[in-house]
Amino acid sequence: MTAIWQERLDQLKQVIEADIAKDEYFGAVLRIGRGGVVVFDEAIGHAYANGERPLRKDDVFSLFSVTKAFTNVLVMKAIEEGRFQLTTKVKDVLPEFTGQPREQATFYHLLTHTAGMPGVWSPKPGMYLDRLQELFEESIANVHGATPPGERCDYSPLVNHVLMGTALVRTDPKGRNYQTLLHEDLFAPLKMESTSMGLRADLKERHVRPDMRGTVPIKHLSRNIEGDHALFEDPEVEAPHVGCASTTGDLWRFAEMLRREGELDGKRILSPRMVRLARKVHTGDKPNELYRSVALRAGWEVPPANQGIGFQVRGTGVFQHLFGQLASPEAFGNYGAGSTMFMVDPEADMSLSFLSAGVMTQAANIERMGKLSDMALSACL
Repeated sequence: MTAIWQERLDQLKQVIEADIAKDEYFGAVLRIGRGGVVVFDEAIGHAYANGERPLRKDDVFSLFSVTKAFTNVLVMKAIEEGRFQLTTKVKDVLPEFTGQPREQATFYHLLTHTAGMPGVWSPKPGMYLDRLQELFEESIANVHGATPPGERCDYSPLVNHVLMGTALVRTDPKGRNYQTLLHEDLFAPLKMESTSMGLRADLKERHVRPDMRGTVPIKHLSRNIEGDHALFEDPEVEAPHVGCASTTGDLWRFAEMLRREGELDGKRILSPRMVRLARKVHTGDKPNELYRSVALRAGWEVPPANQGIGFQVRGTGVFQHLFGQLASPEAFGNYGAGSTMFMVDPEADMSLSFLSAGVMTQAANIERMGKLSDMALSACL
């Protein structure tokens, strides 16, 4: 029988309220479940800097890189279906992906961020980031291998997931585009009814427009809508690395599927064997090169990357981490651009989804989420 320390959850809400009052961010919607039972479900603060629009539990947020988790799970599903393997070289599915040393990269390398390519935010300066085929063509043309696959863990903001999204479309037996494939194979079975690739028209009224607050180094351009980050408001986007929108409730259902090792409400997405393999550390002692620089700038010890297959994993050791210090070694999840995260801790039997307004810097977000994760985990008795 699982137990919850309610006083600690009440304190968690108070800490979020205090941080919002200090203008660290505008607001957040947070859901925590223990053993499949929701124990915390709150919308706190506001959507925008002016404080005039209170957040609601059913608000829709741009997920940023949490989108990658959906792509990763569909790649794992494709592997289970025999369309390719973890050990398959990417060039065997995408013949355009040639040239040394990148053509030695496998899907395992893509999923663990060890493919040896530089971590670029755009394959070509100033391009639109809203069409999968264009993203693929420009990645093939402009992003070449920097080191042999497997040598370094270098977080890929874009290219790895463009390659995996293209591989899913190329090998799809039904010949679907990426939007349709995501909806039919993941969102619909999991009843994630307020989740879409691109901002679906019926979600626009509930959408919390991202306020980057000067923290994101690139523009997210759409050919259909004007604005530096208009991609997040465009319904026609196919961007497997950043293009999804969702609610905290829907993201929690996705996390619940993973907590239950691949199944929710009778719909199986993955096998337990795949989930158990994915939530182990696969990068040894290697640091994540992107977050090495974040740690050094913040004056922290440089942590290990602790990449699983498609997920970040807590691992062992005491260092700054989004999942805090109390998470078990196989706690896993994904995060996005200083504002979005989900986590599953198998040992604590806990699932957490968090979407917030007012994008934070990377270091400040890591500190925030580590603190909130520890408070949530401390409530699990």
